[in-house]
Amino acid sequence: MSWPPNPHSKPNSPVNNPPTPLTDAHLMREVLLATVTEQQRARRWNNFFRLVSLALTLLVLGSLARSCSHADKKTMPLDSTMPHLAVVNIEGEIGSKRGGVESDDVIKAINKAFAAEQSKAVVLNINSPGGSPVQSDDIWQDIRYQRTRFPDKKVYAVIGDLGASGAYYIASAADEIWVNPSSLVGSIGVIMPNYGVTELAKKLGVEDRTLTAGAHKAILSPTRPLDALEKVHVQGVLDNVHSHFINAVKTGRGNRLKADTPDLFSGLFWSGEQAITVGLADKTGNIDSLGRSLKIDKKVDYTIEHSPLETLFGKMGTQFGQTIGSAMSQQLQTQLLGHSLPDNRDLPLK
Repeated sequence: MSWPPNPHSKPNSPVNNPPTPLTDAHLMREVLLATVTEQQRARRWNNFFRLVSLALTLLVLGSLARSCSHADKKTMPLDSTMPHLAVVNIEGEIGSKRGGVESDDVIKAINKAFAAEQSKAVVLNINSPGGSPVQSDDIWQDIRYQRTRFPDKKVYAVIGDLGASGAYYIASAADEIWVNPSSLVGSIGVIMPNYGVTELAKKLGVEDRTLTAGAHKAILSPTRPLDALEKVHVQGVLDNVHSHFINAVKTGRGNRLKADTPDLFSGLFWSGEQAITVGLADKTGNIDSLGRSLKIDKKVDYTIEHSPLETLFGKMGTQFGQTIGSAMSQQLQTQLLGHSLPDNRDLPLK
């Protein structure tokens, strides 16, 4: 180009013409698509770093929980070289993971209590309303088995405030049951709570749209009338479980049960003093008075306890799994959505 420019020359129109609206639209589309892509990448990285941070937090808490647990165990050595009563606590609802009793922990504790060389007797320290019949029977079976392995070690069940239902199921495996005169003992029965809200649902305009494969899959549904056949079936199931309970108590208590006691296996409960009268218990006393009668002063607690940090660790582990599942689900949806939608880059904007 010559300088100065010739004022009479015509400008080059293809170069100086402004861009068309269509070109601007495509440019805007590219910018928007790039922004969305960057946001998706940032979200994925944020989720990744959150998961890593949560994993590190759980790892630290788990280490603290284990150290606290070990520190607690040091205060009550399990390898005592002195003769002692081996105590296993059964406190709270049986089968509950929230501060209750889990059969696996109780069985481990019972095994250690029997195997300890200087344990002279095993004491089940019971304060429980009962719970799972399956876990109660598991503990009952293990106690009976350990008694055959260590015939010289007697098992004592000491009931505090409450030894009912599944808790009494466990207690019946002991050689002797000791109670406080005011303890609540018994409740030998099985229950399956159920409620019917059919009429209430109608008044509220709630329609039950439950679908099933199997004529009785919705058995005991609260939103439909109770079926007579299903009622008979469920009652048969409860009666069968009840019979296992009764047989366990009869096996454990033998002829100490007063056969002429009305409704002994009906689900009624008795005070500790009454329980001795009907043969459900043997003596009044607590762990201290039991130790004095056996002339064994020392007690060692074999109960497996989980520290609060361990409980928190378990809950956070569950939350961690849910977080991972949510992140994976979101990622999968993003990928599926990305593959299922057509590429709109060449579509005209409206």
